[in-house]
Amino acid sequence: MSTNLENRDEILAEINMTPLIDIMLVLLIVFMVTSSISLESGLDIELPKTGGQVASKENNLVIISLDAKANLSVQGKKVARESLQQEIATALNREKTKEVIFEGDTAATLGRMIEIMDIAKAAGAEKFAVATDNEIAKKSSK
Repeated sequence: MSTNLENRDEILAEINMTPLIDIMLVLLIVFMVTSSISLESGLDIELPKTGGQVASKENNLVIISLDAKANLSVQGKKVARESLQQEIATALNREKTKEVIFEGDTAATLGRMIEIMDIAKAAGAEKFAVATDNEIAKKSSK
């Protein structure tokens, strides 16, 4: 009887990994595309509303964000007030630009934004802009 078992072909049970790898690669691509689109500044900010047309720029810019609780971020990375100037200088060098865009929550104070502008100037920024939420563009796209 043992010779009969030895002569039988062995049953090979393997899991086919190709479909699993295909699905994982598709999920990875979907995740990469959606995550890069969904995060701009890293903070939950309600931008001030405006009705004017704004020209978009394709240049590299440094985005400094201030939320309603006075939390700061540079290029989506939260930073402490003490290291803000160094982080802005690093981001300006990395992006090879002198342009800064401020994103401030509607509850943030103007005085705080002016302080941040002075720190950005000391870090090497030369051009400044304020990010707003364009109400006309939203209404026309609906």
